[in-house]
Amino acid sequence: MLGYYQPKNEKMLFLLLLTIVLTLVVVFLAKYGLSYVFSREADYIEFLKFSLPYRALIVFLCLSWCALANILWYRVEEQSATQDRLLTAQNLAKEAELNKLRHQLQPHFLFNSLNSVYALTIVNPTEAGTMITKLAAFLRGTLKRDDEVWVNVAEEMEYIQLYLDIEKVRFSHRLNIDVQIEEDTLGLCLPGTLLQPIVENAIKFGLYNTSTAITIAMRVKLENKALVICVSNPYDLEMKASKGTGFGLSAIRRRLYLLFADSNLLQTETQNDNLYITTLKIPQKDDKNDTN
Repeated sequence: MLGYYQPKNEKMLFLLLLTIVLTLVVVFLAKYGLSYVFSREADYIEFLKFSLPYRALIVFLCLSWCALANILWYRVEEQSATQDRLLTAQNLAKEAELNKLRHQLQPHFLFNSLNSVYALTIVNPTEAGTMITKLAAFLRGTLKRDDEVWVNVAEEMEYIQLYLDIEKVRFSHRLNIDVQIEEDTLGLCLPGTLLQPIVENAIKFGLYNTSTAITIAMRVKLENKALVICVSNPYDLEMKASKGTGFGLSAIRRRLYLLFADSNLLQTETQNDNLYITTLKIPQKDDKNDTN
């Protein structure tokens, strides 16, 4: 009975009573059964009567141990099932938040691009048409890779190049891009659509309140089994930064934390030569596989 009875609330009093009843049943069945078999053995019958309390105690301890083992076994299985459900729920929640962040970044970029198209339609309709064409190609690429959590560096840089082409149309000669990518990094992986907000941030603050040409530099390399991407842009200490939501970099930090459980993979710093540098680190090999 205890093998099939699994109390969810550990009704110990009920189990104790059940164990006592089973002990009495086993002891008295054994007594009458042995008394019937050895009815002609007076000495053995006397031994049965004398040992009855000891046999009852032994049977009670055995059944109690079985009941306790049954409860412990059930609790272990219940906790294991609960832990599995919790992990599944956490993974689903993490995936849902990642998808939410990825889909939030796209309207964020689209909103800024449409503002630029609107401005160009007034001063340069031809360039506005070119920008719309490139924007359409960029968004088509976004839809094709929407379900890809991980992409290699070569694919991501093609995606970034489309974005840079759009920005080149927008800012013309004022924007120069210097990209250096080590060949051994082209096959490395990183979360998709992760670089665009960083580059957008660099262009936004690099070109703010200046009419001169600037250079946005990007370096992609491999350091200590991690993909390292550095994006630098000039900035003026005396100029106040333009107002913004700051959504891009904060969303990237959140996304990296969900993927790697590390809040230090995105770093920003300033240098004496008025350069603002954003450094992104993506763990590779076993570290990356653990996040999938």
